[in-house]
Amino acid sequence: MIAGGPEENPGGARSRLPKLKIPAKIWKKRKPHNNNEGDELDEVQEEQLEEVSRRLIEREEELFSHDCLCEEEEDQLHRDFEALQLKLWMAINDTFTPVSSTGQLEVLRSAMASIQQQEVQDQRWRDCHEERVPRWRPQKCLSIHNVLLQNMVERRMAEAAEADSGGTDQLSSPMKRQVCRVGRCVKEDLLMVVRRVKDCYPPHMDIMNLYAALYHQEFSARLARLAPPGLNDDDCGYLLLWVNHYYPHEILKHQELDGQIKAACLGSLLQQDDLKQLEEQYLAHKEEKVKLWLNTALKKEQENWLTGRTPELIDSYYFSPLAVDIIQMMTSSLSEINCAIRDQKKTQRFTVHLEHFLCSYVKCVEDFVKGNHSNICSVIKAQLVCEQQLRDYIAAETGNLSEEQKCRCLQTLSALRDCGHRCLTCSLHAELKKVCWSQLWTPQWLDGSLPVVNLLLDSLSQELVNLTDLKPACRESLLCELYQEVALRYGKRMMKTRMKSKEQQIAGAQQLIEDAKKINSFFLEEGCSKASWLCEMLCKLAEVLRLQDPASIQLELVTLARNFSDLSNAHVSALLSLKIGLSAANARSIRRSVEENRHCDVTTHSPPFFSKLKVKWINNKMNQMGLKA
Repeated sequence: MIAGGPEENPGGARSRLPKLKIPAKIWKKRKPHNNNEGDELDEVQEEQLEEVSRRLIEREEELFSHDCLCEEEEDQLHRDFEALQLKLWMAINDTFTPVSSTGQLEVLRSAMASIQQQEVQDQRWRDCHEERVPRWRPQKCLSIHNVLLQNMVERRMAEAAEADSGGTDQLSSPMKRQVCRVGRCVKEDLLMVVRRVKDCYPPHMDIMNLYAALYHQEFSARLARLAPPGLNDDDCGYLLLWVNHYYPHEILKHQELDGQIKAACLGSLLQQDDLKQLEEQYLAHKEEKVKLWLNTALKKEQENWLTGRTPELIDSYYFSPLAVDIIQMMTSSLSEINCAIRDQKKTQRFTVHLEHFLCSYVKCVEDFVKGNHSNICSVIKAQLVCEQQLRDYIAAETGNLSEEQKCRCLQTLSALRDCGHRCLTCSLHAELKKVCWSQLWTPQWLDGSLPVVNLLLDSLSQELVNLTDLKPACRESLLCELYQEVALRYGKRMMKTRMKSKEQQIAGAQQLIEDAKKINSFFLEEGCSKASWLCEMLCKLAEVLRLQDPASIQLELVTLARNFSDLSNAHVSALLSLKIGLSAANARSIRRSVEENRHCDVTTHSPPFFSKLKVKWINNKMNQMGLKA
């Protein structure tokens, strides 16, 4: 509500007011009283309205201090007060003149000082209990001022709404153009108030929030008239953008207005029921559009595959625009939705369609690789690029996807990546199977006469030539899997081997370290730098094998368990079973120590490795050997 002036106290009693204390500098400017003083306003047009107001108050006090009033002087004084009011209202009416000069702002400042004087004088007469008061009291200048502001705001908003220009021609509907013009008027006028007009008013009037309330009230009324039932979807979305974003964030929280306006007290521009109805209409429309767009994009991509089309090459690797298009569409849609609606949780109505899209996408790729298509390899290479781009987007998304949704989406993308890797690494896995892993830990391998690792790396090098047109980051991901498979083969053969002597353990440890370094160098040269931790892990296994002192073995296994959290008790038992001469008591002690200390001061989080190394057989073996704790 707009604050008015003090309440009027009716009364016909004449009152003799105490004299006001007028500053000395004002007294010096006073003109002698004469019969022509009624023309004072015409003679002092260049003077401050504040000074004129003071002089009229002095004349009023002097006139009403006598027992007998001069009717002619009373009439003249009444006319002078009316003339002053006219000048005050003209000053207020010129607040938003196109170019408010410094002189005009000084007039407004003086006018407000005059209004404060008249309010004080109204209160002085109201507090008197004598028989008569001036017929022009109370003047209620402040109340009239507020009504004038309200009328001025209504007029300015109406003029803005009906303007033919204003840079809104690019907007597609009359409703959008009107909302934009009116909203821009609100912003420009409030900025004018905070930049220039505010300083013309005393702080206690809180003129910034008075203007904000008036503009909010008028803007709200206009939007309510512009949002009838049946508003088309496009206009509905534009209206919501103004109500929920542009107005509260770009106007009320403009850097010059933020903190100046009590935005929380203003509330929403639309009634809650109307706003809820518009938001539901908008959400349903956008949801249908997003769903349709995703389905259409996938269908178009699938048609390209099935017609034998080869994806385009960009920077010498295969590429598909599908992921970029999906990301851009989702980003722009969610950005608009977040601005148009208040409850950000409702965005999950849209992200669930991204989940459904990913599931359909994986199904299409899996069905495609089952067919006999000449473009399978090139298509899969392009889809692996899409998988990586979508994974990066989803992993970085913080505001629109719940953690559960994000987890499901990433799992679905993992299925897509695994499908692509299986398709591209068929020949590579075949080469790995050809390797005589059974030759590891044989005397020929231990003395270096059987270079198992050299044969393996030579065959892999020949097969990897077919992956040169795969995007480097995707190629590295695939190579990491191959590297891990090779390391798993080494680990599995090691844990199944029964060492016959300490010398054999030491020799095997040295050979394992040499093989690990060769394998790591090979994959580094091929562009796989993210899996070097596998070399470190194999070297730690070799160190466990090399050590003979129970205390040293215990320390090394505790370190291994802290670095690789998926190292289970069964894996520890399998490693201990390799040690010749280790007593059952020492084995039990080491296992207990590892279990007690594995979670202390853990700072590293390595990728899973031992969880993929199945050693269930070791439990039975440990029972047979009496090594169970």
